[in-house]
Amino acid sequence: MKVARFFTDLENKRVQCFLCPHRCIIAEGRNGTCRVRKNDGGVLYAQTYGKISSFALDPVEKKPLYHFYPGRNIFSVGSVGCNLHCSFCQNWSISQTNPDNFSLREISPEDLARRAQRDGSIGLSYTYNEPFIWWEFVYDTAQLIRKEGLKNVLVTNGYVEEEPLRELLPWIDAMNVDLKSMDDDFYRRYCGGTLQPVLKTIEISVREGTHVEITNLIIPGLNDRWDLIEKLVSWIYDLNPSIPLHFSRYFPTYKLDNPPTPVSFLEEVYHFARERLPFVYLGNIGGGKGNITFCPTCRREVVIRRGYQVDTSGLLGNRCRFCGSSLPFYHET
Repeated sequence: MKVARFFTDLENKRVQCFLCPHRCIIAEGRNGTCRVRKNDGGVLYAQTYGKISSFALDPVEKKPLYHFYPGRNIFSVGSVGCNLHCSFCQNWSISQTNPDNFSLREISPEDLARRAQRDGSIGLSYTYNEPFIWWEFVYDTAQLIRKEGLKNVLVTNGYVEEEPLRELLPWIDAMNVDLKSMDDDFYRRYCGGTLQPVLKTIEISVREGTHVEITNLIIPGLNDRWDLIEKLVSWIYDLNPSIPLHFSRYFPTYKLDNPPTPVSFLEEVYHFARERLPFVYLGNIGGGKGNITFCPTCRREVVIRRGYQVDTSGLLGNRCRFCGSSLPFYHET
């Protein structure tokens, strides 16, 4: 274990963690709500430092990131634990467990940086479970990744305090933030968190120049109200209308058995959002227009996705090949 950052000691060997908005007060011998930050003798430790549960070479579109080196692969790694407890979590077997209940593989930041250089990867994605609760390991590894000229990507719920966010951001090139709803009550009832810290994370990250894409999983009967969808679209438009927005189809999982999101409804949402936002996508539904990037100026197809097969022939660097308009892409010529 490694001594954690962002905590203070209290009386009776208790500590208070300031990594995320829960600000857990943790008794000696206990873990925070994330399950991975443990008070041992009045000192907070990051139990999963250098311990991974999963790794793979993934298409960057799987994160999903559609405007960040499209068509390339990125080495992806995760551990266990999460500071939210969503009843619909698709990775619940690793996110909703303790380190002691999972067989974890040990790896150093140096070894992971070497692995990330293999097989044509553009860098390293911290994903599968919540990377912010892995803060110390991500911070150390991200500096080595950057030193090698590679990219760092977070796939995150965005539930983090401002100080650790700002300290990590200079090393992060891109992130996909899972914005679960524009309804604070939804966060409290189904995720065990609150909305505003997530919005703040997105706002800070965008303004600091990190490439940000947003995913919204639409769950029938819970967060599929039109007023919430309109609020989300308007909020993104006011922040930066070029932010790519991914609406994703829900399927029953973990503790939630609501029916799958109708594809027809997702298509309605797609067309509604496209009236204000130029880069809207649909996830978990297969092919169709929801996987294509259109140039907002000439309306031509500049990136065509069929599953994880990506045709970027409509791009010339970060410009439309057909009309020359600048597009918000990170792309190699």
